Amino acid sequence: MSWTVYLSGEIHTDWRERIERGCADAGLELTFYGPVTDHAASDDCGVAILGPEGKPFWKDHLGAGVNAIRTRSLLEASDVVVVRFGEQYRQWNAAFDAGYAAALGKPLITLHPEEHDHALKEVDRAALVVAREPEQVVDVLRYVLDGTLPARPQA
Repeated sequence: MSWTVYLSGEIHTDWRERIERGCADAGLELTFYGPVTDHAASDDCGVAILGPEGKPFWKDHLGAGVNAIRTRSLLEASDVVVVRFGEQYRQWNAAFDAGYAAALGKPLITLHPEEHDHALKEVDRAALVVAREPEQVVDVLRYVLDGTLPARPQA
């Protein structure tokens, strides 16, 4: 069985690569989608394609529209959505993606440190899984695809 997984959220760490590498190492047949992770390109796509805007609000508005074509289409095409909330920045777009995925009825996995539990309680309530590390996401995907539990050291 081949599934598609949308990886949303924080763009400043290697969490996506850790999930993709872990899934490849586990032999899982997955296709990964995600937003444009080049921050400058994502911010400037609207004005780079459609022309300059005089006010930052309208520059952001154009870029958000262009990026939404990608985000909405790929979220809708995905079987599972993983949303990472990082430690350094507020990811309002990630919260929007989580809500959109929940509204579409997509299985949702959130990934964030314990310190964010209170702030993300509503988002986590919509998620089927709350993970702390990318490797836990790999273990969840392995289990739901193959029924295989991770090897645990004997106590």
